[in-house]
Amino acid sequence: MVITSLDNKEVKYLVKLNTKKFRDSEHKFLIDGEHLVEEAYKKGILDKIIVVDDNYSFNCDKLIVTKEIMKKISLLDTPPNIMGVCKMMDEKLVGNKYLILDRIQDPGNLGTIIRSAVAFNVDTIIMSNDTVDLYNSKVLRATQGMIFSINYYKGDLVKIINDLKDKNIPIYTTNVNNGKNIKEIDDTSCYALIMGNEGSGVRDEIANLADTNIYIPMSNSCESLNVAVATSILLYEMSDK
Repeated sequence: MVITSLDNKEVKYLVKLNTKKFRDSEHKFLIDGEHLVEEAYKKGILDKIIVVDDNYSFNCDKLIVTKEIMKKISLLDTPPNIMGVCKMMDEKLVGNKYLILDRIQDPGNLGTIIRSAVAFNVDTIIMSNDTVDLYNSKVLRATQGMIFSINYYKGDLVKIINDLKDKNIPIYTTNVNNGKNIKEIDDTSCYALIMGNEGSGVRDEIANLADTNIYIPMSNSCESLNVAVATSILLYEMSDK
C-alpha cells in the first residue's frame, strides 16, 4: 500500500526524526539516498526503508510513499527515491588512536573530519557534548557513508581525557606559538589528538590537559587553516609512524 496522506501517523513520526531532541529520545535517525542506506545496511543498523517505488530488496521493513510525502520527510532540495531509518550506533571508547573534538559546530567540517579519521586509521572519535549532532543530516551526507566505519563517544572531555591519561595515552593539541613541529613527533602508534572550535579553538581547560603541543609548518602568508583541513593534515602525518 502506498501512503499518500501527509497526516499519516508514521509520516509525522518520520518528520519528527529531523529534530535532535526526538532523535535522541527514539535513538533513531534518518538517512538519504541509496549509498547511505547500503552502508547502514552493511553496518546492521538499518531499521526501515522509505521508498517511492518498490525496486529495493533490503531485508527490513518497507514504507512506500508518494514523491510529495518523500519531499516532506527529506531535508534535501531534491528528495531521493529512498531513505532509511537507522538505529543509533553504540558509543564505544576503544583502540589506541583517538581524535577529540571540542565544540566543532559546522556540520560540513564534522563530516570531513570523520572521513579523514577513517582514512587515517583513527579508532574512536570523541566529541564534547556541545559539538554539532553526529546525526545531523548535513553531517551524514558530508561523511559519504564513512560515518558507519568508526567508533564514537560523547561526553565530558575533561573526564575522558583524564581517563585516557591514566591509560598512558599521549595527549596532543595544536599551538602555533608554543608547539612542536608535527614532523618531529616520532611515535604515534598510540595517541589522542585534540582539535577545537572553528572560531575559538580548544578551550584552555581542555588544552591544558595536553602532554605536547604541536603545529603544522606552513607559509607565513597563511595565518590559519580550516579545522577540517588542519585535522586531516595532522592525522595524515600521525598515521604512518
